Amino acid sequence: MGDIIPFRDKRRWTRSEDYGNDSGSPGKGSGRPPQKPRRSKWRWPKAWFFWLVASIGIGLWVAEDPALMEPPAALATEPEKVDADFTRCGKERGANCVIDGDTIKLGARKIRVIGIDAPETSKPGCAAEAEMGEKATAHLQRLLNQGPFVMVGRIDQPTDKYGRELRALKRSSEQGEVRLIASEMIASGTVRAYRGDFRKSWCTSLAGDQLK
Repeated sequence: MGDIIPFRDKRRWTRSEDYGNDSGSPGKGSGRPPQKPRRSKWRWPKAWFFWLVASIGIGLWVAEDPALMEPPAALATEPEKVDADFTRCGKERGANCVIDGDTIKLGARKIRVIGIDAPETSKPGCAAEAEMGEKATAHLQRLLNQGPFVMVGRIDQPTDKYGRELRALKRSSEQGEVRLIASEMIASGTVRAYRGDFRKSWCTSLAGDQLK
């Protein structure tokens, strides 16, 4: 009769310390080495998704209100040179005149300066707004009469709700530096940067001395 091979039951792990044990006997050995925590694979995609959505939102906001900022070169019209003397619009106005701190007329054309918001002069909300509106109008007239400048708009030629052409006005210095007339107006303190509908009334802003 051949050799009898005794039957062995398979080793069963019944204790928690047996799991992950690489040794031959349950409960013995060092077990599996600790693993480093995994980084979430969605961390960067989520960040990029946020910035993508934000960029699209800003782009749509600018596209919806083209008076916010100068269009990028790829979307801008050819520069239109203006070399004229500007008067104050009114009964004795010339062909080219200044209506207020952010609007001018070139013949029959009415131009809104992109990027700024000036106090009202026709229907001011308070005496302080009327006074600041006069200062802004006078300052814009002085800037325009300093010499030739160019105007650029968006290639689709948008207008605002009043039918005014939207243009960025700029001038090159003798050193070749390009200066936006809107930026010079803001620096004068007589107008504020245009924020679309996200703005306080001029009377409230002037009362708190905040041209923002």
